Amino acid sequence: MRRFTSLATVFVLCLLTVQCAQDQAAEEGAKLGTLFEAEWQWSLQDNPTRATRAADYRYNDRLAVTGLDAVKSRQQHDVEVMDKLEAIDRSKLSEADQLNYDLYLEQRRQRIEGHKYPAYVMPIHQRGGPQSRLASLPTFCPFRNVKDYEDYISRLNQIPESLGGTMELMREGLKQGVTPSAIPIRKVADQIITHVVGKAEDSLFFKPFTKYPEGIPEAERARLTDAGSQAITEKVVPAFRDLLVFWQNEYYPKCRDTHGWLALPNGKEWYKFLVKRMTTTDLTPEEIHEIGLREVARIRAEMDQVIADSGFSGTFEEFVEFLRTDPQFYYTDKEALITGYRDINKRVDAELPRLFQTMPRLTFGVKEIPAFTAPSQTTAYYSPGSVEAGISGTFNVNTYMLHTRPKWEMQPLSIHEAVPGHHFQISLAQELSDLPRWRRQISYTAYIEGWALYAESLGEEMGFYNTPYTKFGQLTYQVWRAIRLVVDTGIHYYGWDRQRAIDYFKTNSAKTEHDIAQEIDRYMTAPAQPLAYKLGELKITELRRFAEQELGDNFDIREFHDQLLLDGALPLDVLEKKIRNYVEDKKNNLTN
Repeated sequence: MRRFTSLATVFVLCLLTVQCAQDQAAEEGAKLGTLFEAEWQWSLQDNPTRATRAADYRYNDRLAVTGLDAVKSRQQHDVEVMDKLEAIDRSKLSEADQLNYDLYLEQRRQRIEGHKYPAYVMPIHQRGGPQSRLASLPTFCPFRNVKDYEDYISRLNQIPESLGGTMELMREGLKQGVTPSAIPIRKVADQIITHVVGKAEDSLFFKPFTKYPEGIPEAERARLTDAGSQAITEKVVPAFRDLLVFWQNEYYPKCRDTHGWLALPNGKEWYKFLVKRMTTTDLTPEEIHEIGLREVARIRAEMDQVIADSGFSGTFEEFVEFLRTDPQFYYTDKEALITGYRDINKRVDAELPRLFQTMPRLTFGVKEIPAFTAPSQTTAYYSPGSVEAGISGTFNVNTYMLHTRPKWEMQPLSIHEAVPGHHFQISLAQELSDLPRWRRQISYTAYIEGWALYAESLGEEMGFYNTPYTKFGQLTYQVWRAIRLVVDTGIHYYGWDRQRAIDYFKTNSAKTEHDIAQEIDRYMTAPAQPLAYKLGELKITELRRFAEQELGDNFDIREFHDQLLLDGALPLDVLEKKIRNYVEDKKNNLTN
């Protein structure tokens, strides 16, 4: 009898221990959830336009504060958040919350480590800055009622202060000797000039006042149009004029004439930090450079085989010149180019159910890149949408210089930027309601761009790349990302100049010379970011091969893609652990 009593006591103690652990996990999990929610709310208040894009309209009358004090305040906030995070006992959290904790902790650590590298003093380059960011306000601000228009006008009136803070940061950059290379940013003045107009009606900011919703009375429309015109005339245009004068007279003439990050203070260590952050790996620049050289050689061999199979009798260089110059490969009308992209996307839609069992609710559209930024933009890019805000995703395509936009590159580019590439992954992440809100928005470049590049390879499974030219186009995009590993490390770690990078790119790719120059200029102002694409794709491809080999006939591509996509963006090491655990669990379930 005594033995049974002892067993019962042990059983009760075990139950109490389990219950206690569950209670502690719930308590610590609640603390973590409270911190996450508080930080999400802080981020919306700190970045009002981000809040607007997330369909939170509480701060629609504000712009983010710029300038040195704002930077220092945000850096101090990072430290305070880290202190709060470390006060939570990770060991008592549930497994799901431990992952959330680890991701958030690493994110904050990197931000704090990044404080010693003053990227904030270079807020303008040819592909971004207030000249394009503020100009996008009419595209995502709501215009449903009088208050929405008044909020928008309030934002217009704050543009001088916003640009003033931006110029303060740039002056600090001049003091520290930290500026972008003058070569890639040579056309920024043209972008700023777009906003220095003679009358309000010619401004991009005036567009919302050209069409009102039906519910706004005529008298209110007149009042709002007058107030908007006044804000543009008296605040927006003079502010951009001041920025233009500053850029042309004070800033651009003093920008460095060197090419890579090596020329900046502590540039080599800064670049290594960016490599680790962008790739989410421990690979060194030397290792990445070698991976790039091997990948370029491998893909080039495939390209040579495609040329041979096509029946073309000339050299690689002659075949590339044929693709770059023959009129059959180019549209002469920009609307035809846009229609061509839309047709490709419709064909992709029909094939998706074979490869995916979970697809996003949000739709997307194909739009032309604005003319004032097109000369400095790449061939295409994706802009996320929002179900909550009623904004579709956008596949933005460049119609500038149509003779540099070949048809043979359109299939891989569409699949990368739209579906099942960026639109698929980003929209699905936004819909993961069981994740903290910051995880639905988090950006791990190696995962996001790695997924989009992996998605390009799915084109073959969907029936694309079925001519020598489109197949060569796919390989051109593959080798393009491999080339990035070589030229980005070449420029920022080994000291290559711009022309050497262009020459290497041109020798190994069929992309047009205009695109190649734009790409190299991009790498010069966005170091390490170009590395993420190929390294992410290599890891995802490796994980697919692993799953296929381990599971054999039990491998389900639709289920595998759910495993890749339905936890949001992840660092590559965390993604690998997840997929390997999934494969092991599935094998165990099959044998039990």
